[in-house]
Amino acid sequence: MTATDLPVVPARTRVHKVTGRRVLRSEWAKFWSLRSSWITLGVALVLLFLFGAIASYTYSPDVTADAGPPGPGSGNSDAVSLALTGVTFASLAVGVLGVLLSAGEYSTGMIRSTLAAVPRRLPVLWSKSAVIGVIALVLTTVGALAAFQLGVPGLDGEKISLSLGDDGVLRSLAGAGVYLGLVAVFGVALGVLLRSSAGAIAALVGILLILPGLATLLPDSWYDTITPYFPSNAGSAIYSLTESAGSLSPGQGLAVFAGWVALALAGAAYRLVRTDA
Repeated sequence: MTATDLPVVPARTRVHKVTGRRVLRSEWAKFWSLRSSWITLGVALVLLFLFGAIASYTYSPDVTADAGPPGPGSGNSDAVSLALTGVTFASLAVGVLGVLLSAGEYSTGMIRSTLAAVPRRLPVLWSKSAVIGVIALVLTTVGALAAFQLGVPGLDGEKISLSLGDDGVLRSLAGAGVYLGLVAVFGVALGVLLRSSAGAIAALVGILLILPGLATLLPDSWYDTITPYFPSNAGSAIYSLTESAGSLSPGQGLAVFAGWVALALAGAAYRLVRTDA
């Protein structure tokens, strides 16, 4: 008997079971391999630093509430609200990043490979949400702390000056990170739900920025009752140092905004399972 007469035994292939941990690791690697992830996160942090510093260093106590709503340079602000002036702009950056992380795969067609590797589908949505949510929360919390510390010298000697040890300061700065982390997850959910980067970004901007403005067209009684529960208004309550009249408390704001995010995730999960990629 020669070597050619021996039976051919097929090589044994090692089959890896699809687990939640492996899907999570895959989405983690995928996130950091995208250039847009680095760029958009950098933009979000720069916006936090830049607008917080500008607001703190241009603060003027001579500007009163009669001149307009609180904002950069407004006299009826506090050190935390000045430092977090850039949160609105940073929320758009992290929200767009969440959209690109999910809807971007539909644009390139990569979603078919992703779902072929994970037939159960839902672990993909949960893993994307967990990855972007945790990353955005940690980095923007650090960014909020840095923005506050950066603005402290600009408010030296002012009545509104605060330190990290003052009541509610750390809670507010951490709340900004929580809000931005949830906005990133909201972007992921909108991306999967609409499956279009442009459409999901438009929806994100409309819900967070345009909807509160349109609410001014409502009768005053409706406006006062409804507007605190809009996503961006509820979100801003999470990181507000003081609770203004008619607004939600930080805990209530977190519950309401988390409810909006959960609703978007539920819609995204339903479409992901029920319809083709």
